[in-house]
Amino acid sequence: MDRLSQISTFNRIYQVSRETRLELEKFENILIEGNKSINLIAKSTINQIWHRHILDSIQIIDFISKNDRTMIDLGSGAGFPGLVLAIAAKWKKFPLKISLVEKSVKKAEFLSRAIKKLNLEVDVICENILIKPKKINGDIFVARAFKPLPTIIELIHKNSLNFKKLFVFLGKSGRDQLLQASKTWDIKYKQRMSITNSDSFIIEINKLKKR
Repeated sequence: MDRLSQISTFNRIYQVSRETRLELEKFENILIEGNKSINLIAKSTINQIWHRHILDSIQIIDFISKNDRTMIDLGSGAGFPGLVLAIAAKWKKFPLKISLVEKSVKKAEFLSRAIKKLNLEVDVICENILIKPKKINGDIFVARAFKPLPTIIELIHKNSLNFKKLFVFLGKSGRDQLLQASKTWDIKYKQRMSITNSDSFIIEINKLKKR
């Protein structure tokens, strides 16, 4: 699918404002330029940014309400889904405060530069929260291409102060990860198929309890 077809598909699914689309295009350009010096996304996906990354990330906005206040993006990397959701929240006029957690100094610096260029109010936390765990205050947690589900659940259970929702993007190994996690955890969750890949799905965890 070429770029124009990807944008056409995006516009058909999400009828964002012209300003929002321009912001997403600006982020696309920032990402392409940044990827020349930092390994932000696989080179094989450079021509599929709108479908593989932007559209895939923005679908979480459908499950967020104006009553949600804070979001933590675990392992934000190139800003997916966190920066895309920050742009989408601005479009929706949601008062959502977003923090991006990223252990790589170079990637964290890229995120800070992108935030400044996009004029977004987003925080960047450059820490390896798995090695140096700390208490994290957030209503919503999101994880896309971060760590296996059992690791994410353990992290949230031990370190979140105000956990309400956890969204995790899962691929082909998602069923196995859920099975593995259910051996240790009683998980209350909703499951939704991804709009970008028939082999992928997103789970929304609302309650965790150790067995």
